[in-house]
Amino acid sequence: MQGIVNNAVYQHYLEHARHEYLLSRGLSFAELTARGIIIVVVRAEIDYRRSLQAGEEFVVTVSPQRPSPVKLVFEQSIALAADQTAVLRARITTTAVNARNRPYFPDELEALFQMS
Repeated sequence: MQGIVNNAVYQHYLEHARHEYLLSRGLSFAELTARGIIIVVVRAEIDYRRSLQAGEEFVVTVSPQRPSPVKLVFEQSIALAADQTAVLRARITTTAVNARNRPYFPDELEALFQMS
């Protein structure tokens, strides 16, 4: 309605990029879930710099960090494809939960930090 992307839509872009990132590392989010490895977002920090206009092309970056034994943080950004103008920076904190709903860090995710 305002000619810009709604703030909530950016979280979909970030989530899709995280799933694609995992897939590029041989980890299917759907397969992990089917095997009982449930990855959940526990915190989303988003700093908006400018709005995307309808039709603008953009790129999303993903960089995993491991700040604690049970947390996986994705440092992410969105920038305009044409000139890399910053649109937003995000820090998405996740964890995996086991069958008792307790946080843990499965070996499959540990493999993200073993790859070069």
